[in-house]
Amino acid sequence: MSERLDTGILVVGGGPAGYVTAIRAAQYDLDVTLVEMDALGGTCLNRGCIPSKALISAADVAHDARTSSQMGISAEVDINFQRMVEWKDDIVGRMNRSVEKLCKANGVSLVEGHAAFEDEHSVSIEKSDGQSERITFEYAVVATGSRPIELPGFEFHRSNVLDAKGALELDELPASLVVVGAGYIGMELSMLFAKLGVEITVVEALDSMMPAFSPDLIAPVASAASELGMEMNYGELASECHPTDQGVVVTTEEADDGDRQEYEADAVLIAVGRTPVTNTMALGRIGLEPDDDGFLRTDEYGRTAVDHVFAVGDVAGEPMLAHAGSMEGEIAASEIAGRNTPAVNRAIPAVAFTSPEIATVGLSEAEAKETQHSVSVGEFPMRASGRALTTGHTEGFVRLVCGDSNVVLGGQVVGPEASELISEIALAVDEGLPTDELAEVIHPHPTLSESIGEAAANEQDIAIHTLNR
Repeated sequence: MSERLDTGILVVGGGPAGYVTAIRAAQYDLDVTLVEMDALGGTCLNRGCIPSKALISAADVAHDARTSSQMGISAEVDINFQRMVEWKDDIVGRMNRSVEKLCKANGVSLVEGHAAFEDEHSVSIEKSDGQSERITFEYAVVATGSRPIELPGFEFHRSNVLDAKGALELDELPASLVVVGAGYIGMELSMLFAKLGVEITVVEALDSMMPAFSPDLIAPVASAASELGMEMNYGELASECHPTDQGVVVTTEEADDGDRQEYEADAVLIAVGRTPVTNTMALGRIGLEPDDDGFLRTDEYGRTAVDHVFAVGDVAGEPMLAHAGSMEGEIAASEIAGRNTPAVNRAIPAVAFTSPEIATVGLSEAEAKETQHSVSVGEFPMRASGRALTTGHTEGFVRLVCGDSNVVLGGQVVGPEASELISEIALAVDEGLPTDELAEVIHPHPTLSESIGEAAANEQDIAIHTLNR
């Protein structure tokens, strides 16, 4: 085993939490080494967020071309899925190379391999060629991310059993697909493939899709799923999977009475959530143990029970979101550098890239009522938005939840570009803006962003383009 010179900060994991930690720490003039066993960018860039959104965008183009007769457009769409996948892969490759260039340009040393703790100040790195080396460090940041949950009987090594990564790496479209799990990942991928002409059957053990969102937020998505011809089966637990000459048969058991159902398809996609990766670094050697949910507990700066070891991103707990992990990485780097650590407890948006999109931030109305003396709500329907009308997508609304002194505590958006609109509401929540100030912001016309100003005005009972309640 060769020995490597000491590094100030060792970051293990090159996903959105890890590479952001490394770059920010290097910008603070710290000596940083980043270890990644696979491709830089982690699950998000290589097997999740970026490739899925690329294919979602492509599927939206195809779907809109087929369904825009009200705009005077009629088209027969020819989908070259292999070319679509090549386009997606090119985007991923470009971003992967960009992360590598950014790391190197900021002075981050990159090491390829699998890291495991030897003791509190060193790790061994196993290389793909079988060689190994030892790196000693002053501080370590664990950013090993998460992996998809595997169901018994639906192991991902089995033929025609897919996780999200496998679904995004298909080289040809299946004719039919059973999707187990109606959370946001399951629904995003289900709607993506449905728009590309795949027959979709969704099986969900709970009694509704995306339980993290309230019923009024998911109602437009449920309507869209019906229009896409997706078969939704709630209250059914996937229990068995058997291969056939054509694909698979998935057996489910109904939660109420145990009745069994069978669904045939070319393949089955398992999308029941993700679990943190805490079993790859020999954490026990330094006295770190995951909690009952598999996460590493940290303080508000990312510090674990071992004072000089930090954890950021999915491995450190909910919310398991790329942008949350990136901010945690910045905070950890700042803390290690002894800089003014960014404010903690920031508003963290959550987005489902379904049809329509759903985005939330801060408190819901019910949550606000638990903490505030008075709670009020301002809403604006997308059907009243001139810009939404011109896109052909008018489902959904913007809602602002306000507390004492009309301060914005949270917001929910359902509709076109909800993922973009939520950032203005997140800023309002972070800065404690009241709706009278938000309503005074001049939004360009015609834009979807006007809906936020109108919702703020509605909370003040002075909206122009919707009736005040």
